[in-house]
Amino acid sequence: MEILGIEVESSLARRWADWLAPARQPFFMTAAEAAELGLTSKGGLVDSLSPELRDTYETWNLAKDLDVVWLDEHAFHAQPQEVRAKLVLAQVRHGRGAVPSVTDWADILDEQVLRKQADGNRFVWWPTLVQHHLQTVFQRVFGEWQLPCQRRDVPEEIWRAAASVLPHARELSGTYAPGSRGSAFARGSAANCFATVMAAAGAPDPDDQLFEDWLAANCTAGGTDDQPGTVLVSRDAEDNITHAAVTLGGGWVLHKPGQEWLSPHQVLTVDDLNSLAPPGLTLHRYTLLNANTRNSLDQPA
Repeated sequence: MEILGIEVESSLARRWADWLAPARQPFFMTAAEAAELGLTSKGGLVDSLSPELRDTYETWNLAKDLDVVWLDEHAFHAQPQEVRAKLVLAQVRHGRGAVPSVTDWADILDEQVLRKQADGNRFVWWPTLVQHHLQTVFQRVFGEWQLPCQRRDVPEEIWRAAASVLPHARELSGTYAPGSRGSAFARGSAANCFATVMAAAGAPDPDDQLFEDWLAANCTAGGTDDQPGTVLVSRDAEDNITHAAVTLGGGWVLHKPGQEWLSPHQVLTVDDLNSLAPPGLTLHRYTLLNANTRNSLDQPA
């Protein structure tokens, strides 16, 4: 299957299905809410979720003192509809991810099934909803907030010219993270936009480095968007870095839109990337030193 212009192996698509719609999933609520619904909750389990499930359920939005109720699909549907409705609405109220609107999906999935699941307006993902609609579901889930990757449009001469300062950019572009069970290179380079830039430039352990430190050690201030190796850094009013990307040359740029598993290492035009930037940020440019210069700086005087 192809998602956002990127070929996806069937094994990865199956992992996506498990991450979007696990057979057993967490419902977050207060202990009092769980007791009111007659459900058994446990505390302190958010940190035990896999990185992929933390992405799916956007646990960074959740209050730290919430308890968790674990239910599989059968146990969920065994609850009275009033309980299911309150359970799902509690997820919306607390800020859990993966609680989509029925109206946003009624053209792809069975609307009657979706409306009967909970309160008629919201639903949660279960394997039976996803397993027969993998491509159409993922095309929408991934495409709701991301542009297609344009890797195939980059001329060969651009890739060749970029290789001296971005030795891993080509192999990284147009890929998705394999997940926490993947190879060390793919896992490290997949974490977020910062690790993507560092990995493309050849950093051996991008997950183990602070981006600000790497930037200071490997770049000089300034740069142009039409040359390879210009690191584009967005900063907020407090000078915190919010996003990073790196130019390939010729007006092309490599970045990762977010740290989530559904965010690819994608190639866009610089203009497209700039159009996605939220207001209130300042763009800074840094020039990446080539590999020979970086290696010489690492040698003792």
